Order: sequence, then C-alpha cells, then structure tokens
Amino acid sequence: MDNKVKFELYANMLREWSERMNLVAPSTLNDIENRHIADSAQLADVLPKNVNIIDLGSGAGFPGIVLAIMGWNVVCIESIGKKVSFLNAVKTELNLTNLTIYHGRVEDYVQHLPAKSDKFVFTARAFASLVKIMDYVAKTKYRLFLLKGREIAGEIDVAKTKYKFNYELTPSKTGDGFIISVNFI
Repeated sequence: MDNKVKFELYANMLREWSERMNLVAPSTLNDIENRHIADSAQLADVLPKNVNIIDLGSGAGFPGIVLAIMGWNVVCIESIGKKVSFLNAVKTELNLTNLTIYHGRVEDYVQHLPAKSDKFVFTARAFASLVKIMDYVAKTKYRLFLLKGREIAGEIDVAKTKYKFNYELTPSKTGDGFIISVNFI
C-alpha cells in the first residue's frame, strides 16, 4: 500500500473514530488532509533523515503517525488510553512496523533515555508550551522539532529565562505558525 492510500485510510479512520471520541477539533474534520496531515508533514523539510523520532503527547498521531508513514522510525508517547487504542488501530491497519506506541507519560519515558544522542529527536504538535516541553526533555539534550503557533516569540522568551539553547524558526506552510528547531547548549 502506497503512502497516498495510507494517508487516505488514516484520515478515514480519524473521521470514524472521532464520532465516538474527541481526537481532534470537530471543526477540522472536513480538512484533515491540510489542517493535520500536511501541517505535520512539513516537518520532513527540516528533520534529519537518519534519526529516530520521539513524538511527545501524540494524541491522534500528529505528527508521529504522519512521519512514520513518511518512513521515519517513530515512538508515539500518549497517556490517554482511548487515544492509545486509536494509535494502535492505525498502526495495525496501515502495517506501520516502524511505529511504536508507548502508553504512558512523557516524563516516565524520557527518564530512561541516554543523554546527548544524535540518533534521537523530539517532535510535538499542540502538546505544551516550549518551556514545559523543555522541562520534560532537557536532560537528554536531544534536538526538538516543534510545530508551534504564532505566539512562539513569547514562549521563546520564557524558555530563555530557564534554558540555554539555539533555535531556528521556519514559517509554517499551512497556517500562521512556525516550526521551531531547538538545540540545547
């Protein structure tokens, strides 16, 4: 099954499951392809090709499932059981052998990771503020690739009061937000 078919199946599953549970805002269900899938897929323009992705607070699988469909090895971390059930159903239906679903909290998963490795990066979309994400993952020193809204400048200012890091902002192709790439110093 090619990626186009996988994305179509994923969107259909999201619509179907969203009738029973709140996976994404109902107002976005008519534009899943642009609002969620294309938004997540734009990370491919900035992500290194040879890394393993750890997706924080995966929810309905954005961006983790999208990046797994695109070929990266991905771990989706999600603490809410019904969302984990959805992620596992998508993994099975799309035969995503490069996808691992972790049912638990980000801080529990992260505490077992080795420090400072170029083999791993973190991604997140609609998960938490920049400083909160950094609180979870700073000890690893892994790079961050986050889809953030137009208020990112304020989040950067708050994070700079607590952490030393370099960053690069890339304007979103699908909205008025940004991709922020973060390297801890």
